[in-house]
Amino acid sequence: MRTIDRSQTEKVLYRAAICAFSYYPEKPEQEPGYDVEEDVAWCTAPFEKRLPQPDLEVFRDVIRMLITVPTADRRPFIQKLAALSGEE
Repeated sequence: MRTIDRSQTEKVLYRAAICAFSYYPEKPEQEPGYDVEEDVAWCTAPFEKRLPQPDLEVFRDVIRMLITVPTADRRPFIQKLAALSGEE
C-alpha cells in the first residue's frame, strides 16, 4: 500500500469512531432512512482516489464491521492506519 498523509488517516479514524460510537442495533429501524453504507462511505471518503479500489474495499469491510460489532478489536485497524501514514 502507498503512504497516505497522516491528516487523512486521522480523518478516517475519527469518522469510524464517531459512527461506531453512535451506532446501536436498532438504529436502522428507529431512524428512518439510516443506512450503515452511508456511514461507511463517509468514513472512507478521505481515501477515495488515494487507495487502489481493492484496498479501499477492504477498509470498507473492516469499517462496516467496526461500526456494527461493538466488541470488535480495533487495534488491527489502528495499526493499519498507522502503517498507511508511515508511522508503524
